[in-house]
Amino acid sequence: MKRVGLFGGTFDPPHNGHIHIAQAFADELKLDNVIFIPAGDPYHKLRQSNSTAEQRLCMVEQVIAMDKRFSVSDCDVRRKGPTYTIDTVSLFRQVFTQTQLWWLLGMDSLLQLPKWYRYQALLQSVNLAIAQRGEQGLTELPNDLQGWLPEALAKNLTTPDGADGGRAKLLQASFLPVSSHEIRAEWSKGKHDDVPAAVAQYIDQENLYRA
Repeated sequence: MKRVGLFGGTFDPPHNGHIHIAQAFADELKLDNVIFIPAGDPYHKLRQSNSTAEQRLCMVEQVIAMDKRFSVSDCDVRRKGPTYTIDTVSLFRQVFTQTQLWWLLGMDSLLQLPKWYRYQALLQSVNLAIAQRGEQGLTELPNDLQGWLPEALAKNLTTPDGADGGRAKLLQASFLPVSSHEIRAEWSKGKHDDVPAAVAQYIDQENLYRA
């Protein structure tokens, strides 16, 4: 069965940490494809940036050229109004009917998962790949996930399973200590090492992240 990874995020800007974890995502789960999904209007975040959704999409398009397993979808950028992960996954379920779908998220997002819109439906419709950040760990897991996660981690990764959701995998690779917020804050000071050269060129071309 084909395996596809979904990597949603603001990507403001996409940086070397995103690339590192996307490649680990593909390597550890033997994914055929990792689809970057830039957010259009993330309902749970207040953005402080002068970049548009279309510009963030263009920056991700610079990144996907770095690995043949990478591609990008504009589904959340084109959608009007707030976007919810369950709706995004449902769109991909309609396209990838005979595919094992994995959603990449960080440990910090996992700890907040019970606050997500229709999170229980999400757990049934997609598999979760969890990248660990810093010292955050499973000891902080919300009560609503304490029963689900051990069962999800124990599920066989290759056996077909109905709707083919409900699995979980802890990635061995951790996030690099790179922050989009810090990149934006430091850009005007000439700190450009944490993004690929093509992304840096685009940021300067579009005059983004200037104080």
